[in-house]
Amino acid sequence: MPLSAAGLALRLVLVALLAGAVGGGLLTVLQAIKTEPLIRAAETFEHAATGAAPGGATAAPEEWEPAPGLERWSYTLLANALAATGYALILLAGFTIRRGVTWRSGLIWGLGGFAAFVLAPMLGLPPPLPGTELADLAGRQAWWIGTVVATAGGLALIAFAEPRTKIAGAIILALPHVIGAPTPEGFSAVPAEIAGQFVSATLFTNLVLWLALGALTGLAFSRFVSGSRSAA
Repeated sequence: MPLSAAGLALRLVLVALLAGAVGGGLLTVLQAIKTEPLIRAAETFEHAATGAAPGGATAAPEEWEPAPGLERWSYTLLANALAATGYALILLAGFTIRRGVTWRSGLIWGLGGFAAFVLAPMLGLPPPLPGTELADLAGRQAWWIGTVVATAGGLALIAFAEPRTKIAGAIILALPHVIGAPTPEGFSAVPAEIAGQFVSATLFTNLVLWLALGALTGLAFSRFVSGSRSAA
């Protein structure tokens, strides 16, 4: 029996919440294994460069942050689950305009999401570690948003548009990188080896996240959503 628009929207949200919970939990586990040790190592170099002891008192008041251990990981899990839910909603929105979605095609969509939200932005803005000099926040945010939009739009044109317009998709893909990301001016206390390992680990953990989200949302969409669309 076809669902109403409200019922269809509810199913999409429930699928996104489920996929977000699973994906966020998976990402948190991978971060504990792959990226957390590198963050701790970078903090050691940061403290050595500033002359502050790890966990020691500072002259200026610091912003609140969760305590190490269970509290910190609880907030990390919550943040990851919320982000993964948002990504899942984006994938599901894309699925609604396509036919024949399966978990296999969901993997392809997951790769596209990874390229747009992770790979392309990281070509200009590698993930920062403690002790790493950063460019102006507003400039980084503007370039990141522009890169995500350009990459998603370019990939969509290449994948779905007519052959004669695919070249426009390639131009749009390259545009943010031709413009260039804002670069920091200053010294980084973190060795290049650790920074490179952190980039690789971040790419790996996010690739697994997006593949998992693509497969989960594709499977759930094909079983619980696509066959129940309203004829209206």
